[in-house]
Amino acid sequence: MERFGLVGLPNAGKSSLYNALTGGGALAAPYAFATKDPNIGVAKVPDDRLDRLAEMSSSKNVVHAAVQVVDIGGLVEGASKGEGLGNKFLANIREVDAIVFVLRAFVDDDVTGPSDPLEHLRVVELELALADLETVEKRLHQATRQSKLDKTLGDEIDALTAANDALSDGRPLYRAGLTPDQREQLAPYFLLTNRRVLAVVNVGEDELDRIPEIEATVAAEFNDAGDNVEVIGMCVQLEAEAATIVDPDERAEMLEGFGLGEGALFRMVRSAYHLLGLRTFLTTGDKESRAWTFYEGSTAPQCAGRIHTDFQRGFIKAEVIQWEELLDIGSWNKAKELGKIRVEGKDYVASDGDVMEFRFNV
Repeated sequence: MERFGLVGLPNAGKSSLYNALTGGGALAAPYAFATKDPNIGVAKVPDDRLDRLAEMSSSKNVVHAAVQVVDIGGLVEGASKGEGLGNKFLANIREVDAIVFVLRAFVDDDVTGPSDPLEHLRVVELELALADLETVEKRLHQATRQSKLDKTLGDEIDALTAANDALSDGRPLYRAGLTPDQREQLAPYFLLTNRRVLAVVNVGEDELDRIPEIEATVAAEFNDAGDNVEVIGMCVQLEAEAATIVDPDERAEMLEGFGLGEGALFRMVRSAYHLLGLRTFLTTGDKESRAWTFYEGSTAPQCAGRIHTDFQRGFIKAEVIQWEELLDIGSWNKAKELGKIRVEGKDYVASDGDVMEFRFNV
């Protein structure tokens, strides 16, 4: 299962956000390093399409897609040199697929640390960039030596040089304007900043009306990051409280009462899911409706393999229809009778929202 890590300074709201996402019991305390070892849980990816298909099919069971959430201990200035949790902290980040920065934007005299999200961002980015710089310098030195005998290392050296220049300025790689090929060359080194980022700006309950303004201020800081960064503002405390309400109508009523609509938590999970390049295909029937995760650009056999490796190995064909069209028709059997189900072969590239059935033989 793909995983994303919650990263930020102590007391930014990481553990509260983790609890809201996973229903976990991580300690959320107003002092540094309440989280020393990472908490790991699973967050359901909300999907109205799946719920509507399940209703259409009268499914007995509904299974949403999910991602793993890792609550990583607080980062402090000097982490790249061993301060705070130091190398242990950095090692935990290397193990995640995408990073969620939690940036504090609330004032609380009982909670230590800065309340300026841009100050949080400065420290987090600088420490991650410095940690990457150490890795890049070491590999660039090795590759330059090896290139005297191995002329195939030119592209890697070019990518390492571009990364070294950016990181030396304290600029993370997602801001460095690297080409896709350069980022691919750097992939084997699991660099902390060579991945896309979701920034969650955690505001106080008394500043809900300023969320769009605060979001825009932080987003402006990422104007050189292209589509590598997305910014979402929310009050983590309120979202966490709402997440504890079991009844969906009561939860919606609470969020609506604060003018928060469906809440930012669902939007955040969907954004993190797409940030990883993940998309969803769906299966539906009276026994079960389920959302299946696949990487953007996957073929039909690769999608079949997400269900079972035998499906991919013995793939014959996929029967496909987009979810909206299927809902409009009202049932899979009726869509088949009307000739609306497409038959696709092994070269078909799946689209987000495809409803599929597979034929295979092993």
